[in-house]
Amino acid sequence: MKRVVITGLGVVTPVGNDIPTFWNNLINGVCGIDTLTRFDTTDFKVKLAGEVRGFHPADYGIDVPSARHMDLYTQYAMAAAYQAAADSGIAGTVAPERLGVYLGSGIGGMHTFVTETEKLLKRGPARVSPFFIPMMIGNMAAGTIAITYNAQGPCLPVVTACATSTHSIGEAFHAIAHGYADAIFAGGSEATIEPLAVAGFTNSQALSLSEDPQAASLPFDARRGGFVMGEGAGVMVLEEYEHAVSRGATIYAEIVGYANTCDAYHMTAPRPDGSCAARAIALAAREGGIVEDDLLYINAHGTGTPLNDSSETQAFKLGLGETLARHAVISSTKSMTGHMLGAAGAVEAIASALTLSRHVAPPTINYKEPDPACDLDYTPNVRREGNFTAALSTSLGFGGHNACLALRAFGG
Repeated sequence: MKRVVITGLGVVTPVGNDIPTFWNNLINGVCGIDTLTRFDTTDFKVKLAGEVRGFHPADYGIDVPSARHMDLYTQYAMAAAYQAAADSGIAGTVAPERLGVYLGSGIGGMHTFVTETEKLLKRGPARVSPFFIPMMIGNMAAGTIAITYNAQGPCLPVVTACATSTHSIGEAFHAIAHGYADAIFAGGSEATIEPLAVAGFTNSQALSLSEDPQAASLPFDARRGGFVMGEGAGVMVLEEYEHAVSRGATIYAEIVGYANTCDAYHMTAPRPDGSCAARAIALAAREGGIVEDDLLYINAHGTGTPLNDSSETQAFKLGLGETLARHAVISSTKSMTGHMLGAAGAVEAIASALTLSRHVAPPTINYKEPDPACDLDYTPNVRREGNFTAALSTSLGFGGHNACLALRAFGG
């Protein structure tokens, strides 16, 4: 298998719309969760969200006519890809047929779906936009990025709920490792802070009802009561190692392992014993050669729901063994970003790569009350410095989808 490295990063998040701002806020424990502003929440139990703020499509090369024909999730994806492309310098260095895009969304064009449904019901079928379908479908962000960068190689939009972009990156890693492409834009995007989606998640009893931004997204804390919806996008450029070295690219970290399993248990609840998630963790760690001697950072799925955090803790112990699990430095950046759904895994993989390259792990903020069922080191409230040698990033989605990426600090 060929080696695969990360040479470009881009983000749109509730804590920053570029890598420097995003990273500075993460390591300093800045909370991106605040009062929901997108719509009137008078009749809603949920009052908070991790909204993207200060986003202007033109800042990322998206002109006004193009933006009108893109759902917000596609705009976010394009903005993150624009940053990653510029960061990597990949343009013009790869033959079109060797350049790919693996980018998914858990839900796709929710804003477009809601807007056009309202038109249909209020004004009739003739008023539905001819762009409704291409704006709404969940593959269009990947397709638009491919068109923009003339990526004629493999293009695969993944849809696995909250595990979407971890699977996207993992499948892209294997595609390059097995020789199907030289470079791939990989990640995910989501823009679902809409009344319909918020109502649906609320009524499924998945969301936190807290009205205090500092006491809402509480991964691994005994007070946790649900996740906070977030939005945004994360894209990384994955590149075959020799290709990256030959052009003098900056390398953030190396992707060395990936696994994909399913709980096959319940529509929304994780398997309580964490056994299937543990198998994904074990397989990714084994492929990545992660051992007890590694100084390991783990960016946990860590949603702040009662069931996820206890079962994920058990999965770490089962998948890695008690010794490595207890020595690992673990954090959930969802404590700051909220749950970005299909974009979460990519943004968290980017945080993992930066942890390895910059030797500091972001904290889990607002952690106050330990839970006996969550008894590992979750980096409470304050960042942790260290020469981390390896990282894992886990994502666990509705439908039982489990994904784990293994990264290693780049040493040439």
